[in-house]
Amino acid sequence: MAVSRKPQRSLWSGSISFGLVNVPVRVYSAVHEHKLRFQLVHAKDDGSIGYEKICKLEDKPVPNDQIVKAFEYRKGELVHLTDEDFEAVRVEGQHTIDLEDFVPYEQIDPAFFAHAYLVGPQEGAERAYSLLVRAMDDSGLAGIGKFVMRNRQYLGCLHVRNDVLTLEQLYFADEVDPPEKILPTKLPRVDKRELDLASQLIEGFSGDWKPAKYEDTYHDALLEIVKAKRKGEEVHRVQEPEEEGPPDLLDALRMSLERSKGGRSRRNGSRRNGVMATKEELQEQARELGIEGRSKMTKAQLAKAVASRK
Repeated sequence: MAVSRKPQRSLWSGSISFGLVNVPVRVYSAVHEHKLRFQLVHAKDDGSIGYEKICKLEDKPVPNDQIVKAFEYRKGELVHLTDEDFEAVRVEGQHTIDLEDFVPYEQIDPAFFAHAYLVGPQEGAERAYSLLVRAMDDSGLAGIGKFVMRNRQYLGCLHVRNDVLTLEQLYFADEVDPPEKILPTKLPRVDKRELDLASQLIEGFSGDWKPAKYEDTYHDALLEIVKAKRKGEEVHRVQEPEEEGPPDLLDALRMSLERSKGGRSRRNGSRRNGVMATKEELQEQARELGIEGRSKMTKAQLAKAVASRK
């Protein structure tokens, strides 16, 4: 379903600054999520459900002009803040992305990236903008600086993508949790045979990055449900797959590698893009191989039995 998009409005305007160079720019969102937006309604008459802002002490509705933002400085001690208070904050990045460093983009850990924005020139700043794009593109480096948007300061990474400046909102270092926190005290030893097979399997799936290849199938399937309900069709819940334990790791690696290497025939049970065979496909392979007791086997047992015959 085609969705009409409104002309982009800038989210932030200011300038990019480094040294004595100043480039007036506007910042726009670089992405748009294709979400299906739902609203809450009264089932019997489709009336929209509204919400009142209630004071929990008085149990009464409160008008918007009596609602203020407050920060709990200590337990039970609230400090009220107005829009003027937020505007009184004086920090770097208020109206300027002041680039402090230029670093190799590939050195930045992906965990630091939060959101992407497009950066375009303001009227009259096209020449300075073009110069900055060319200079940064030639350097191969990304600029790092701070900026303030919607009452928050962010760390930003400015780099060139398709001849356009892109601003990546970054988390600050103390906002990113170290990955070691989720690991056990000591990881188990890796068997060399398993490592060799896993490396070969990864190599078999390797290729160039093609983002258009990956589609949001949940969004499309949900939209089909909406269309079916609109036509008055009956919708049935998807049957949950049976839970089974995974096959032996070494066997699973061997089978996966065999499928990814080009066994496209029905006999080896491979499917497009190296996807693991279904239980029905494994049953058929087991029948062709003459494996007894296959009808009582789980998917994991079938996979192991088929692998042992090849």
